[in-house]
Amino acid sequence: MDNEAVISKNFIEQIIEKDLEEGHCSTVMTRFPPEPNGYLHIGHAKSILLNYGLAKEYGGKFNLRFDDTNPTKEKEEFVESIKEDVEWLGADYEDRLFFASDYFQIMYEAAVKLIRKGKAYVCDLSAQQIREYRGTLTEPGKDSPYRNRSVEENLQLFGNMKNGLYADGEKVLRAKIDMSSPNINMRDPVIYRVAHQTHHRQGDAWCIYPMYDFAHPIEDAVEGVTHSICTLEFEDHRPLYDWVVRELEYENPPKQIEFAKLYLTNVVTGKRYIKKLVEDGIVDGWDDPRLVSLAALRRRGFTPESIRKFVDLVGVAKANSSVDYAMLEYCIREDLKLKRPRVMAVLDPVKLIIDNYPEGETELLDVANNLENPELGTRKVPFGRELYIEREDFMEEPPKKYYRLFPGNEVRLMNAYFVTCTGCVKDENGVVTEVHCTYDPETKSGSGFEGRKVKGTIHWVSVPDAVTAEARLYENIVDEEKGVYNEDGSLNLNPNSLTVVDKCFIEPSVADAKPHDSFQFVRNGFFCVDSKDSTDEHLVFNRIVSLKSSFKLK
Repeated sequence: MDNEAVISKNFIEQIIEKDLEEGHCSTVMTRFPPEPNGYLHIGHAKSILLNYGLAKEYGGKFNLRFDDTNPTKEKEEFVESIKEDVEWLGADYEDRLFFASDYFQIMYEAAVKLIRKGKAYVCDLSAQQIREYRGTLTEPGKDSPYRNRSVEENLQLFGNMKNGLYADGEKVLRAKIDMSSPNINMRDPVIYRVAHQTHHRQGDAWCIYPMYDFAHPIEDAVEGVTHSICTLEFEDHRPLYDWVVRELEYENPPKQIEFAKLYLTNVVTGKRYIKKLVEDGIVDGWDDPRLVSLAALRRRGFTPESIRKFVDLVGVAKANSSVDYAMLEYCIREDLKLKRPRVMAVLDPVKLIIDNYPEGETELLDVANNLENPELGTRKVPFGRELYIEREDFMEEPPKKYYRLFPGNEVRLMNAYFVTCTGCVKDENGVVTEVHCTYDPETKSGSGFEGRKVKGTIHWVSVPDAVTAEARLYENIVDEEKGVYNEDGSLNLNPNSLTVVDKCFIEPSVADAKPHDSFQFVRNGFFCVDSKDSTDEHLVFNRIVSLKSSFKLK
């Protein structure tokens, strides 16, 4: 009996294995084909990791290819950010970086081939007229009056289009398929348009550009892609994809397979909305840590491992569904909790003065870097007479079951001593400026003290040794209770999405922290050094995620 665990294959893996068995392909090649017109978001991570993972699983190849066929919205800035995202996620495309624009001559020749076969024609209808002629879901379309132009005339007109003799929108090249097809995408779709636009790579070499539905299957075929894996909205476009590769007579044509998109609840992924947030100054760029672009998640402190874990948990399906953002937070907590050191940081400070501790004396305490992972070792933390503690850890008149500092109560200072609160000092407005206490030198952590017990433990930072930093605390950029969008389509913004703590105090072990370094701040959450605004002179920490969540993995 075979004792090996049976691993369930998703539907795409089943298709690929069948294709390999039946000889549709001898090896597997996949690709990630982004349009360089914006930053990638968490949904794209699923596509990147799925395509790369399948190529790796079957010993194949993975390409990164930019679908840069629309020069009006494309920028080199987006190309570079996408490359960085793909590489950050660990999807290794080796030396296979391609651009659709490098195939423009091939695509032009493919269009000429279709014209010669009587499968494409130049049409003079306007965009509005083409829509009117197309018909509806229940009514067939009607033929363009230019549909039956001769091959010779079409070749002449298409050449004139290429040579810049027509204005934008004056003429288009359409595939000649079936105006009565039940699939509207097959009703003589436009495959080339005139656009006098400067291309980010090709400059002004071209004034006609292929449409995505025509270009994409050609790109896949030219590169030898075996499985063109895309999201569900392209399912109705698959007959056109197949028609293009069939009419152009490619050997071993690629196969398009659709899967469900990754939707996160209560997040903003639409490029139009993010662009407006950036332009209105509500966020400080496409990488603002309140967004879910991959650049934003990286800046906030998410790791590639946490994104991969998240994508694995979501899985591959045929039906669209939404996933709670809390699952993504669960994944980063799970990834960091055993990897990162736990340090003491005080975000809302008040001074604690130990009146019976020798003035001017400092001792170095041995502290474990991570109690759950002894392999991370220990560090020395300075302790002295004056400390910072969290303001919420002292109350003059506490409620029941409050176990932290109040007059007469004893608590443990984390990794240090028992202290008993003796009182406080207030300013003229009644705000507490100092808390006073005494300590018991017999109660040092690690000394084997087995006397009385205390119910409360609080963290602290030595005043003279503290590193001063800025902390940024993030909430969802949209108001979750009201939903993402207002009735007029605008975003329902959360006014408290960012809280800046100008001056927090952290133990000196973080003094040399660099951008992207992350830590668990005891009781306050996981934090990461900001990669944009942090400097050696002024550390800035982003809170990645709080320590607790209601999310439970089923």
